[in-house]
Amino acid sequence: MRDAYIVQSIRTPGCKKSKGAFKDTRPEDLLSFILKSAIDKTPNLEMKDVDDIMIGCAFPEAEQGLNIGRIASQIAGFPVQVSGATVNRFCASGLEAIAQASLRVMSGWSDITIGGGLESMTFVPMGGNLPRPHPEYSKQHANLYVSMGITAEIVANQYNVSREEQDEFAYHSQMKSTEAMNKKLFTEIVPTPAHKFVQDKKGIYKKETFLVKDDDGIRPSTTMEGLSNLNPVFALGGTVTAGNSSQTTDGAAASIIMSAQKLDALGLKPIAKLKYYTTVGCKAEEMGVGPRYAIPKLLDMAGMDIDHIGLFEINEAFASQAVYCIRELGIDMERVNIHGGAIALGHPLGCTGAKLCATLLANMKERGVQYGIESMCIGGGMGAAALFELCE
Repeated sequence: MRDAYIVQSIRTPGCKKSKGAFKDTRPEDLLSFILKSAIDKTPNLEMKDVDDIMIGCAFPEAEQGLNIGRIASQIAGFPVQVSGATVNRFCASGLEAIAQASLRVMSGWSDITIGGGLESMTFVPMGGNLPRPHPEYSKQHANLYVSMGITAEIVANQYNVSREEQDEFAYHSQMKSTEAMNKKLFTEIVPTPAHKFVQDKKGIYKKETFLVKDDDGIRPSTTMEGLSNLNPVFALGGTVTAGNSSQTTDGAAASIIMSAQKLDALGLKPIAKLKYYTTVGCKAEEMGVGPRYAIPKLLDMAGMDIDHIGLFEINEAFASQAVYCIRELGIDMERVNIHGGAIALGHPLGCTGAKLCATLLANMKERGVQYGIESMCIGGGMGAAALFELCE
């Protein structure tokens, strides 16, 4: 089987649902922009050279429905011959899309593909517009449909993750993200056009465009005292708060993947190789523990152990589950989410897997780290993990 090389991996900023800079920007515009930007930033590559585009989306409906992987690529200007698809593995959708795009290259079915992710949680709410749990099945297995916040409370209670541990983790996420933003270390971000509607003197609303350069959910003024004063939001007497949970966010990300033959033909140098990818199931009501099982499964596939891995990007869906997984796996915090995570930067569901890929590869380049792992828990009770090897 051939190697799959990533030659470009970028993302838009992550912006707060309903209140952030992308609240009036349609998801098709976010995704089409980042797809075009990935091509524009890759020397000697043209849109016509791409065989297929796979896009992760957790709620592919309404403005981000009708096969957004195809529609957004056409809006971006890709030739009609370039195909596109949408894949849904909920929180791991973006990583699943990168894995499937990579498999096409590995198998020899394609030479150049794009894997990416999108979610506008402003335009399509958590749970979708019309959730319909199975009426009989849900009576016996309500855990499959339980709120993600409740699963975070269950993990905190079941595995003794204290409120103080959760708030401390959240505080450090905010501080690391603040420092990285101030030092301009989010090199994977492409400044992205956003829209807003402004009323003129005649009362007519006109669409205006402005540029978004940074994630807008970072809270530099966060303190431990402030976090400790927040009330729990999912359970009376609980420990999970808005401050130690991921932010609901809008964003898009994309990675260009190609074979060694095409690298040579185009004279390109790859960033990294996707070495292994795996998924695993766990109890739906404990969905946050997914990385605890996905990462060891991945390492077994690769014949490696934790000490071989220089950097980790573990999605911070909730502090409770992230703390538990990191603690159980025995990972040094100095190697985890070095520039903060979803508590500060946001969790745009279907985009997150693609977003974390871009962040991890940028951080591996920054630190000169050979191996990095990206992992996340997945709603419904799963975990996913991928191993990347730096080529530079």
